[in-house]
Amino acid sequence: MSDKSLFAIGITHGDVNGIGYEVIFKALNDKGMLEICTPVVYGLAKASTFYRKNLNLNEFSFQFIKSVDQVSAKKPNLINLVEDEVKIEFGLPTPISGKMAELSLNMATKDLKENRIDAIVTAPIDKSNIQSDTFKFQGHTEYFMHHFKTQNAMMMMVSPLVRLGFVTNHLAIKDVSGSLTKELIVKKLRILQKSLIQDFGCTNPKIAVLSLNPHAGDSQLLGKEEETVIKPAVLQAYDEGINALGPFASDGLFGSGNYTKFDAVLAMYHDQGMIPFKLLSLEEGVNYTAGLPCVRTSPAHGTAFDIAGKNSASGQSMRSAIYLAIDILRNRKSYAEYSREKKK
Repeated sequence: MSDKSLFAIGITHGDVNGIGYEVIFKALNDKGMLEICTPVVYGLAKASTFYRKNLNLNEFSFQFIKSVDQVSAKKPNLINLVEDEVKIEFGLPTPISGKMAELSLNMATKDLKENRIDAIVTAPIDKSNIQSDTFKFQGHTEYFMHHFKTQNAMMMMVSPLVRLGFVTNHLAIKDVSGSLTKELIVKKLRILQKSLIQDFGCTNPKIAVLSLNPHAGDSQLLGKEEETVIKPAVLQAYDEGINALGPFASDGLFGSGNYTKFDAVLAMYHDQGMIPFKLLSLEEGVNYTAGLPCVRTSPAHGTAFDIAGKNSASGQSMRSAIYLAIDILRNRKSYAEYSREKKK
């Protein structure tokens, strides 16, 4: 690469029939972007040209390349995955759009593993449409946990207003209670604390732990998990030096604004955390996979098939995902340098 001082950020194109290309174009069509990173999109040259015309972005263009070795820091790059033309069908998940989403993800992940790019930002996929004999994951989080051979990772939602971690990810509500254990909650608190320190530069981070049941169980009238599982986990984590407090009822913590007194919040299940997060931060929220040896971020929204091709999607969440990846890379570098100095 021509400028070694810039991080190379790999960007997957997601489902080509969703808003992936639209938000990528809108995020990269920022003259300041090339000053802070070198974008490398893993996509389709012909599809990108189609979308560029659809969005009337006549002054924007990619440098089309065949591999990351040809990347230039002077303009956004696109590694062409296939030479054949792929039919774009706005708003329709098709077998070919699922196949292209997986191909983009696999090629970008391979380059990430080989340290040919510094971080990866994933455009939205359709979790059902991408399923195949070679892709059997519930989502990006599980995919990266598998490829980097770790169970010490967690889904984390990040915005300027709040950081949210999750004990369980994409799990049916009926299965949440039976999946919660003291050991699992403590494990997630360890991951969250480590990420807050090395990825976000927090010193002695303060973490709010949410309850499972309404009103935090209401003295066990509405459930016992707070007393039998969550409180013991919070106490053990605190004994380990993790500044965790709770359990707090989600509605009370967010409704009162007390979430702002914490560096992060740990939710028990997906919607418990995602509903307040998206109400607060949908426009610029970012999905981050904490605990991985690599850096992976994504916009907080999905494929938005209903508005695909209408030029109405915002590029802010994608832009924020790129910015956050760069910030975390910088923070990890500073933390590594600090740790080396501390050992001397």
